[in-house]
Amino acid sequence: MLEIYEMPGHLVRRLHQAAVSLFMDETGKRGFDLTPVQYAALAAIQTRPGLDQATLASHIAYDRVTIGGVVDRLVQKDLVRREISSTDRRARELYMTDKGLKTLEEIRPLVRQMQETLLEGLDADEKERFVTLLRKAADAVNDRSRAPLKMS
Repeated sequence: MLEIYEMPGHLVRRLHQAAVSLFMDETGKRGFDLTPVQYAALAAIQTRPGLDQATLASHIAYDRVTIGGVVDRLVQKDLVRREISSTDRRARELYMTDKGLKTLEEIRPLVRQMQETLLEGLDADEKERFVTLLRKAADAVNDRSRAPLKMS
């Protein structure tokens, strides 16, 4: 057996491929036009209305350079709106639109179900332990990422 089949990086990549494919297939079948990153952005904006793009990028561990394109697409889809900050005229604050809130409310149960499907090969205890270990491993190398997660 090739050694790559036992490497965590290879296995994480394969699981990520399956997660993205599952997300795109299942959401597309139900008429949603969102990517996993766009979903994460919507969820973060809902949690912290008024955050700026740089903060959004850090809250979803996404590259600051390309987050603008993600936000542009969400604005074009009328899911998010930008407003000029009252404290810094150069900054743009992000808010959900009514359509964005409705979309997030409708898609959230589907996303939860997809998470179950993604780990269907594990029993309940294994799922909980797996997610705990994934979080622990990701947190341990967070600062080595090109787009570290920052929740401050």
